[in-house]
Amino acid sequence: MPNPILNHLVDGYREKGQRRRLVEELRAKGITSEVVLAAIGSIPRHFFFDKALIDHAYQDKAFPIGEGQTISQPYTVARQTELILSEPGAKILEIGTGSGFQCAVLCALGYRVYSLEYQLALHHKAKAMLSFLGHRPTFLAHGDGSKGLATHAPFSAILCTAGAPAVPQSLVKQLKTGGRLVIPVGDGHQQRMMRLTKQADGTTTAEDHGAFRFVPLLGKEGWGL
Repeated sequence: MPNPILNHLVDGYREKGQRRRLVEELRAKGITSEVVLAAIGSIPRHFFFDKALIDHAYQDKAFPIGEGQTISQPYTVARQTELILSEPGAKILEIGTGSGFQCAVLCALGYRVYSLEYQLALHHKAKAMLSFLGHRPTFLAHGDGSKGLATHAPFSAILCTAGAPAVPQSLVKQLKTGGRLVIPVGDGHQQRMMRLTKQADGTTTAEDHGAFRFVPLLGKEGWGL
């Protein structure tokens, strides 16, 4: 049945032009993956915004989406996606579905996407929007993402869209050998974007990819329940 809340949305020449300009801005800021830029350029980010903020959708900024959460800055989405870049068909776990925009980017890249959202209201809203756009993750659920999704492990990559106080060991365990975990780690004001790669002996090597700011990762292995 058509969703009357979504059916008013239009993606016209104006919005497509704004996306092209955003893609060029991201390229100028150092995003080099053409497949990531193309994926971001293909998705109407304004669809993920409340009506009051829709005119700001193609600014390279984060904006509130309700429940104390935000839709990430496009540069952040692009950078995290570059850091987990995999072959089409790779099995990817996203921690924090949020608005669904990052999930849509991962789906557009041809990944098998598993995504968890802690806030039930956001889960329902993102599920409706992803369906409306024709992006169908392999698995989309409401749950505690800090614990991962052990029943569907191992994953080629895990991408966390919220800041953790420390690296959740449950997520490390759910990576396959050679798999990568991209996660912001630090206090509530600023985090370091870390990429951990799992070795054959179960240990990880870590790379620091700079300072970012995220909402807190909620859950048992995050900032608490």
